[in-house]
Amino acid sequence: MAKKREALDDQLRERVLKALEGLEYGSIHIVVHDSQVVQIERTEKYRVPAEKAEGMRASK
Repeated sequence: MAKKREALDDQLRERVLKALEGLEYGSIHIVVHDSQVVQIERTEKYRVPAEKAEGMRASK
């Protein structure tokens, strides 16, 4: 049974590392129920620089 637990721990570790791979902005959310990891969520955000169109200015 200890081998099963180690295999599960290794699998979870790999999944968390894979979720982190290439993530620049965002979060990893790990959901646990009854001391067991049941879900891993990855939220990724892309930052796009704001550009103003030429000739358009905010008037005050």
